[in-house]
Amino acid sequence: MLEYRPTSYGNLTGTGKMSRASDLASDLASDASRSSAIARDSDQVAQAVASRSLVRGWRKAAYLTLAAGCFGLGAVGAFLPGLPATPFLLLCSYLLLRSSPRLNAALLRSRLFGPILSDWQLHGGVQRHVKIKAVAAVTLAVAGSVWLSGYAAIPSLVAVSLAGVGIAVILRLPTVPKSRAAPP
Repeated sequence: MLEYRPTSYGNLTGTGKMSRASDLASDLASDASRSSAIARDSDQVAQAVASRSLVRGWRKAAYLTLAAGCFGLGAVGAFLPGLPATPFLLLCSYLLLRSSPRLNAALLRSRLFGPILSDWQLHGGVQRHVKIKAVAAVTLAVAGSVWLSGYAAIPSLVAVSLAGVGIAVILRLPTVPKSRAAPP
């Protein structure tokens, strides 16, 4: 699915449709180049893992089942505040690397999850904007939970404490410089 990001068109009353159409075309071209860069990165990861031994037999079935469960939790966590998506997706990718590199490559090509996982696998960290979004999501989820609990002391204290631990973990993750990061 292509994402449209509005660009500055200047004075909208004086510009014609051709200018906006060419801007849209350049946005679509940059999206296509980002997708091909992510595909190249996922191929690099798959090739690096190809030299490792893959699990076989019942272990492969167990890894694939666990990967499916982690992917489901990660997909739900991407849209549900309070349920972390990243740890489940990292575990899913780990399991797929050892059981089905082809499925892992497909996960890395995902527009939603691919760039974050590629940064982690290729560079061992996440971009600063990802950290900022994660801290904001945790803060909003905890603030909403505290508000909905009616400011009950014990549940609020537990939620704030766990959020503090989660935010500390997020902030301690290595940061990938923008120059080395996978394209968004």
